[in-house]
Amino acid sequence: MKIILGEQFRVRDEVEHGTPEQNQDVQEILAAVKRDQDAALMHYTEKHDQVRLQKIKVEQTEIQAAYADVSESFLTAFQLAAENIRAFHEKQKRTSTIEFQENGTILGQIIRPLNRVGLYVPGGTASYPSSLMMNVIPAQVAGVREIAVVTPPATGGKAGIDPYILVAAAELGVTEVYQVGGAQAIAALAYGTESIPSVDKICGPGNAYVALAKRSVYGIVDIDSIAGPTDIAILADETANPAFVAADLLSQAEHDELAAAILVTTSRQLAEAVAKEVNIQLDTLPRRKIAAKSLEDNGAIVLVHSLDEAVQMINNIAPEHLELITDEGFELVGRIENAGAIFVGPYSTEPVGDYFAGPNHILPTYGTARFSSPLNVDDFIKKSSLISYSQAALQKHGKHIVEIAKQEQLEGHARAVQIRLDEQRGK
Repeated sequence: MKIILGEQFRVRDEVEHGTPEQNQDVQEILAAVKRDQDAALMHYTEKHDQVRLQKIKVEQTEIQAAYADVSESFLTAFQLAAENIRAFHEKQKRTSTIEFQENGTILGQIIRPLNRVGLYVPGGTASYPSSLMMNVIPAQVAGVREIAVVTPPATGGKAGIDPYILVAAAELGVTEVYQVGGAQAIAALAYGTESIPSVDKICGPGNAYVALAKRSVYGIVDIDSIAGPTDIAILADETANPAFVAADLLSQAEHDELAAAILVTTSRQLAEAVAKEVNIQLDTLPRRKIAAKSLEDNGAIVLVHSLDEAVQMINNIAPEHLELITDEGFELVGRIENAGAIFVGPYSTEPVGDYFAGPNHILPTYGTARFSSPLNVDDFIKKSSLISYSQAALQKHGKHIVEIAKQEQLEGHARAVQIRLDEQRGK
């Protein structure tokens, strides 16, 4: 990894949301699924995943049969992780509120879960049961009644979903699973097909085609976010273990050639040690080709003069994942304004949050932590305002409402209030 001085570092540009060719492909897929429904899903699954589907929905017998192909050790780990994630998200639950005022007015907010959501779980060449957990559990905690999971079939020309995904769904009580991915899956969730009823909201990360499709169907349905490439920033001082830091940088770099892994440090000694350690560990990493390209294009070790400069840089980066490995980690937390998830201390490695600790790992990427939050229970609820105005309250404040309405030249608004004021005065 290259070591650069703080004043030479530049935050990478905004992610490009697809090439013109990708955008055109996505629009064609969306139109085809809207028009041809299941037939289009099968066509594009064969075209892009090299899998010829006979059916789209996964049968319950297939889900239960998947247990035979999953290790007991994974099942135990999954169950413990799910308990932690559920316990964390239970604390995010909201309740409806109502306020009774002395003049008889009643004001409130009604909290309701969304009725039906579609959750996208990446798949195909890899399996991500952790992403299924992070999507499903907050939706269940919110009280969503219908949860549909879409995920690409495993590659290799044979229909079917990775057994670890199916077992994860079964463990969480999800019964509606479809073996379709990509932009066509997003289209199915938004428009509905013969096999897949439409949903109210789509959540979950995916590739560029998934992101483009989600952006296109927003407004027909709600979406959680448009995910870009993953990233990590580590703020560390001379007390950090260079082997730990190097391992954590590689843990994100192995995701994607577009992933970003950045160390910001006040210690030249640590910077040089981490650069050396990255090369050592990279040599034996199974996904070393991907990680090496990521580090070459988007990785950096940034040397700064002070922790103040480091904090300012982190806030400018607005990382998806931020690790604080310094002598005063918790003292710095209050100064961090922009980060999706903050990991404090040498043993709070990013994978702890990815899989087990409890907070959600679906996080704002590519600098969007400036204005976005991790996926949470609030993403699966809707709110209605409740207003019951009393006669006394309208008598007291009606003239002010009329004044504002007239200023906006909305005479009908003003008259709707005035007719009630006149009635109260006996006119």
